[in-house]
Amino acid sequence: MKYIRDLIVNLIFISIVTAFIIFYPMLISMYVFMPLMIGLMGYLFIKGLIENKWVYIVISFIYITNLELNLSLPMFLILLSILLVYIFLYNMEFFDIKCSVCHNLISAFLVDIVYFALLMGYDFVFQTQSIVVDELLLYSLMVDLIVVVVL
Repeated sequence: MKYIRDLIVNLIFISIVTAFIIFYPMLISMYVFMPLMIGLMGYLFIKGLIENKWVYIVISFIYITNLELNLSLPMFLILLSILLVYIFLYNMEFFDIKCSVCHNLISAFLVDIVYFALLMGYDFVFQTQSIVVDELLLYSLMVDLIVVVVL
């Protein structure tokens, strides 16, 4: 009986995660006040690299690809910002923080900041406007960080 209950709980969890990955970027394209969650997915990607959990990497990659398809945000810049944070900042002594919540929060914040900096450079070089820097972007960053702390 316990096995069946665990199986049902796992199936419900997998279906919720799948629905979030598939439908949330579509909702972002319709309702611009919804946060992008790039920091959360970057944190999951880095966590998957560190702990060798390919499921985290696949989940974040599918979400990033879906975000690129729905919002036309450069996927390469998201992956580049995640890998830059992983390569240059995770090997530093500064990142040996014992507080796990602080570590997660700083990881997502750095991924967001590096991504937005790369996106601003991309917009400057190609004379485009991928994202508008205003209070909505700050709101998106704050909600992203709150979700990382909750998870």
